[in-house]
Amino acid sequence: MATGRLITIEGIDGAGKTTLAQGLAAELAARAIPVRLLREPGGVRAAERIRELVKDPELHVGAVAEALLYAAARAQLVEEAVRPALSAGTWVLLDRFVESSLAYQGAGRGLGIEAVLAVNRFAIRGLRPDRTLLLRLDPDLARARAHARGEPVDRLEREEEEFFARIAAAYDQLAARDPERIRVLDATQAPERLLASALEQLRDLL
Repeated sequence: MATGRLITIEGIDGAGKTTLAQGLAAELAARAIPVRLLREPGGVRAAERIRELVKDPELHVGAVAEALLYAAARAQLVEEAVRPALSAGTWVLLDRFVESSLAYQGAGRGLGIEAVLAVNRFAIRGLRPDRTLLLRLDPDLARARAHARGEPVDRLEREEEEFFARIAAAYDQLAARDPERIRVLDATQAPERLLASALEQLRDLL
């Protein structure tokens, strides 16, 4: 049985990751490709509990603890869901992965990309996405989109503009370091056009 593919979707909050992930899952299923859609932090019971903790706006969580909590949730998701699915020949679409921690905690929180990368290398034990789709969107527009959803603002979404500017710049830096794996998509496109662009960036894997 062929090993599945791991496709990760990255970008700042409001860029359209969840909509794109759902569209890609439907497209893959229509092509008779077994697919599982997962999110971070979360996806399995223990990781969902961690998600509740790190998102809670009533809690104070220090930057280092935050990075470690995200890595812990990721380790559990990889062990419990991602690796078994890939081994069974299933494609995994993952809404956020390591690049999120590198951008949010490494750059946004100022912990350093390399320091956060070291923690996450330990957490995922050599797992590497086959392709990462980075949705690029101006931070101000992304925040406006996120607020327009009318959902309660979580702990990270309450941060200042400079926080999100650092994250967006870090994502660009990460894409420049690994352009073969990380493909940048214009997130200002209409959802159907963004989906078509994403499929084009996955064509060699399909």
